Amino acid sequence: MLETFIQLSFYESILHFMQTLTEVIIAAGWRGRVLSETQLARLLDGSAQRRYNLVNRALRRGELVRLRRGRYRLAAAVGGTAPHPFVVAQALRAGSYVSFESALSFHGLIREAVPATLSVVPGRRRDEMSVPGQGSFLFWPLALNPGYFLEGVGRVVFDGQAALVARPLRALLDRCCLLRSDWPGVEALLQGLRIDPDGLAALWDDELEALRPVYRHRRMCAVIDAMQEAWAV
Repeated sequence: MLETFIQLSFYESILHFMQTLTEVIIAAGWRGRVLSETQLARLLDGSAQRRYNLVNRALRRGELVRLRRGRYRLAAAVGGTAPHPFVVAQALRAGSYVSFESALSFHGLIREAVPATLSVVPGRRRDEMSVPGQGSFLFWPLALNPGYFLEGVGRVVFDGQAALVARPLRALLDRCCLLRSDWPGVEALLQGLRIDPDGLAALWDDELEALRPVYRHRRMCAVIDAMQEAWAV
């Protein structure tokens, strides 16, 4: 009996060892996830060389897509679905959050689709990446005060995977900061960004004071003052 159990365990181990990387990922229920090297190491038995070989084989077959070094996902044709672009953005640049027009569109303030996923990234390096089947991703650094990077930013879950997304006022102020522009006024904002008037009216200025210490430039304080005056009318 014990001998039979050992033989079965041995054959099960061999069968698992012979599975393709795609089969292992699907069996784990991770078909729509962005996967790191650490997660792949937990899924796969054997040496680092075996893991390297399985990854390269899946890439050659077109079953796996490399988002960047150390970040992968199953091809949509294999996994049946692709991760949300905001989740991909987090995988491409750790510590970033989605903002600007991308966040405004997500919150329903912009009616038109935004062609790229726009994010704020810590540090000073601007970055741009293109991922097959997912589109373009742009990452912009802003002049922010230490300790306030995630002020006005929320955590949103897409099919079990989390992404950081700026709330509407933070996204709006981030855009002013990026463009180094003054507050254009409500009418100009509605025309320039094609923001839904009802959506803009639904915003409230209570959060503006909390966002005042976020930005380094004094010009942003003047922008917040102008916004508060506009809301008070």
